[in-house]
Amino acid sequence: MENKSHALMAGIFTLALLVAGILLAMWFNRDRVERVPYEMATKLSVPGLNSQADVRYRGLDVGKVDEIIFDPIVPGQILVHISVRPGTPITRSTYGVLGYQGVTGIAFVQLDDDGSDPAKLSSSKEQLARIEMRPSLFDNLQTRGLVILKQTEELTQRLNNLMTPANQAVMLGAFSDISKAAVALEAIPAKLEPTLSRLPELTTQTSRTLASIQSLAIDTGKLTSNLDGMSTRLQAPNGTLDRLTLAADQLGSAAGRIEREIVPLGGDVRSTLHTVNRTLDTFNSRPQSILFGAAPEAPGPGESGFVVPAH
Repeated sequence: MENKSHALMAGIFTLALLVAGILLAMWFNRDRVERVPYEMATKLSVPGLNSQADVRYRGLDVGKVDEIIFDPIVPGQILVHISVRPGTPITRSTYGVLGYQGVTGIAFVQLDDDGSDPAKLSSSKEQLARIEMRPSLFDNLQTRGLVILKQTEELTQRLNNLMTPANQAVMLGAFSDISKAAVALEAIPAKLEPTLSRLPELTTQTSRTLASIQSLAIDTGKLTSNLDGMSTRLQAPNGTLDRLTLAADQLGSAAGRIEREIVPLGGDVRSTLHTVNRTLDTFNSRPQSILFGAAPEAPGPGESGFVVPAH
């Protein structure tokens, strides 16, 4: 009996020592940091999120989820109470989304900041500050799932319409036309080969033509230069144009003098020549007129001694 009592006492002492060790370890390992409480409100579902879930700020562990309750004021709204370390940079533009750890489905709160309002967001147990909770990737997929499915259905319907027998015939005809065009394109190089073989000769002739044009341009430049020099010499003071102008002026003056002086003299000369001619005619018809003088002229009509000639 005494041995049994000693064994029982030893067992009880061992159990007590084990419990004391566990309590002591829990006491030493307890979190003594005073955390700052915040509140998050959402009408979205929070699958996989439980109390004591992690709260991370851009991937860093900064706190825990304290409790998840329904909002007693707004029906259907869920309130998530979290506690974070005091040094966490929570601002008025900080927001939270649900994140998931791998494929386990365990959710945590992921905090981030878009930087639109950098003012610090203060909070206390008496007056909880509220952090916006935005839809996560899975929430967006769930919200837009019906739209995506509808668009997928429409796309499938269009593909079915595209693959109707009539459209297949059209597509086969288009492929046939493309094949014919490819065959025609293959024949083009053979047709172009004679022309391409003449390209070197044509290039040589073109080079010669360009050289001739260049030489002609040089000669034209020289001719232009000579013409410019000739024009300069013609237009120079006391040049050819000035001398021609002076000669034209002198010729005009001479013509004026001839008109003023010689033309009247020409009239007298003509009168004198007429008189000489008449004298010569009289001498030829009556040589004796030199000795006896000129015969009197026959009287004209109305004069004394006029006789009307007989017909």
